[in-house]
Amino acid sequence: MTIDVREEIAVAPLRRYHVFLAALIALVVFFDGYDNFNPSYVIHYVSEPWHLRQGQAGLLVSSGLFGFMISALVQGAISDRYGRRTSLLIGLWIATFFSLATALFANSFLTFCVFRLFTGLGLGILLPVSVTYMNEVAPRRVRQTFSTWGWTLGFIGGAVAASIVGVFLTPRFGWPVLFYLGSLSVVLAVACHFLLPETPQCSAMRGNMRDVARVLARLNPARAAAYESPGVTFVLGEPSDRVASIPLLLSPRYRMISLPLWASAIFVLYGVYGITGWIPTVMMQRGETFAASFSYGALIMGSSFFGTLACGYLADRLGRSREILTVWWCAGALCITVLALVNLHWLNVLCLAGAGFFIVGAQGGLNNFTAGLYDTEIRGTAVGFMLGFGRIGAVLGPYISGLLQQAIPGSSALFASLGLAVLFGALSVLFVRSGRPDNAGHALVPGPATAG
Repeated sequence: MTIDVREEIAVAPLRRYHVFLAALIALVVFFDGYDNFNPSYVIHYVSEPWHLRQGQAGLLVSSGLFGFMISALVQGAISDRYGRRTSLLIGLWIATFFSLATALFANSFLTFCVFRLFTGLGLGILLPVSVTYMNEVAPRRVRQTFSTWGWTLGFIGGAVAASIVGVFLTPRFGWPVLFYLGSLSVVLAVACHFLLPETPQCSAMRGNMRDVARVLARLNPARAAAYESPGVTFVLGEPSDRVASIPLLLSPRYRMISLPLWASAIFVLYGVYGITGWIPTVMMQRGETFAASFSYGALIMGSSFFGTLACGYLADRLGRSREILTVWWCAGALCITVLALVNLHWLNVLCLAGAGFFIVGAQGGLNNFTAGLYDTEIRGTAVGFMLGFGRIGAVLGPYISGLLQQAIPGSSALFASLGLAVLFGALSVLFVRSGRPDNAGHALVPGPATAG
């Protein structure tokens, strides 16, 4: 008997084991979200003691993103060759070690940036591999929504936790407490060694058929006897002999998927990290209180969770991910542009909640969208390259935002540039073209002849 691994996962009902795996991935990405955003709450405490200019303060946020960019670009070679599980464990241990080192030894602008660079090398592995992992174990009918509840809940929960620690604990214990708490990921790293399996698709691609049968049996117990029967053969139903690489990502099959996705990620992540990196400091400059200014980060990330859920739900129901992403980002660009024109407390709250819902929320949708457009053998590399190129924008967002504030006093130019970048991201994703069918045989994105 021959069993198609992709189809078995696609048609399986949602079970407890799916939820268990989603919870593990959510915890992994919790620490990713936490570590990505906690430098935003350091600027306030170190700008004067370390005599930082605003451009340098932006680099405090961007330094970790340099490492993220590097490892996101190279992690696909590890993930696609050695597996999703191994990659996640490597990333967790790197991020844990250097988070603790930051708390213990970062006592200047230079040492902080160096330790954040190395922390970013670990973080850059976690998000793309987690997105890939969730897409490879999700049933077809709930793929977008299930993936959203998995890695997105963890990432946003971590970002909100960073804001809470920044508001309530840093005034008492100092900024290092952010990184001491981040190093608690050591507990999760140990647990994942024993509890996190390899995805069946990746195991099948590497020829580990016993692992395929074991995990499929837990994902769909009703079919366990078939999976474990003598003589059963598992096939992947897609090519597995190509080396994941930039030439393959830019081949005729993938070129008009990859290039627009990379451009969109660069522009949108410029906006995301420009907003989240500077929002506590900028809102204090606009007259908000310390507690309110530091709480805006939690508002943005909290509202983004609901934005990602709504985006994923509509993508599952309508099958128009590209158009939904465009609408979301256009609405987010409008919210940010309003902030450039008006400074009222109630409007600040409304527009920043809208920016989180639409801009950051749709970024989660872009991750899921990307993972669904590529075959298993190249998926990890593809998601990593999209996020890696996106981190060019993430690095530039906080840094250029700092330079803009040096050159043009006030926040109007800052918010206007961020809104324009997000608008460019919205337009870029419209150029994505793919005729590759999903497991049901339907085109994931309309080709040029049928695009609306």
